[in-house]
Amino acid sequence: MEPVTNNKSMSGPLRVLMVEDSVDDALLIAAELQRGGLDPVYERVETAAAMQAAIEVHAWDLIICDYSMPHFDGPAALAIYQQSRVDIPFISVSGTVGEEFVAAMIKAGAHDYVMKHNLGQLVPAVKRELRAAQERRDRRHAESVSAYLASIVESCDDAIIGKTLDGTVVSWNPGAERTYGYSAAEMIGRSISLLIPSYRPEELPEIYETIKQGKGVEGLETVRIRKDGTPVEVSLTISPIKDAGGRVVGASTVARDITRRKEEENERLGLIKDLTSALSHVHPGSGSGAAVPRHSQHASR
Repeated sequence: MEPVTNNKSMSGPLRVLMVEDSVDDALLIAAELQRGGLDPVYERVETAAAMQAAIEVHAWDLIICDYSMPHFDGPAALAIYQQSRVDIPFISVSGTVGEEFVAAMIKAGAHDYVMKHNLGQLVPAVKRELRAAQERRDRRHAESVSAYLASIVESCDDAIIGKTLDGTVVSWNPGAERTYGYSAAEMIGRSISLLIPSYRPEELPEIYETIKQGKGVEGLETVRIRKDGTPVEVSLTISPIKDAGGRVVGASTVARDITRRKEEENERLGLIKDLTSALSHVHPGSGSGAAVPRHSQHASR
């Protein structure tokens, strides 16, 4: 195997694993990639063992594979590629096989196929498949992030609720079920106003006016009504949800049940009030250290 390194371009070298038994053909392919504005750094292998080792040891951007070699062939190389589970373009290049073999390679999982007598098609195919591979990676990353965020929302003890700008509930996590008593099926599609006490009619419009301006509401301590009609004290953090263009399209609310904390605060306030009241009724002169009245002192003389 002969590693070949060219000057690094501004976008970085293209790391190519070339499965090819001909040194001259490998050089022609590398020259074609350079002519197309790419900067290939390649390693040539021509056996299954060498290909397997190269995939395990190095990270590659692209595999270019000859279809027919003395001790190896394209279908076998494609099988090794698929077993490695790397998501990079696999492009077959050959000058001897017919269209039926080309179709079979594409059907088996090769991304594209270029004939050696028509290498002018190679660079467009490479660029197209590199873009497609990047799009797949970006999509998987976005899906992974979404799944991770979804798991956080699902496992969070706090109530996390998504709503449209008219207050319609679009998401309702298990924390919201525990806090308010309503299941997701009961609340999704209904108005969040169902939770608002009748004696606080102005609260929701004020919150949504703030959200529509692109501002958030943080640490709002208020009261909501559970499904069973009992009040629950909550601390709310409400944030605007924006679309790709920056337009506010909804709101997300994180609500923490602070009922127990409020009860403890009220208990402490009650104790302080009782203590203050008790101290206010203590006579200033009472106690073992109180002074003896003057008339008593005269009587003892």
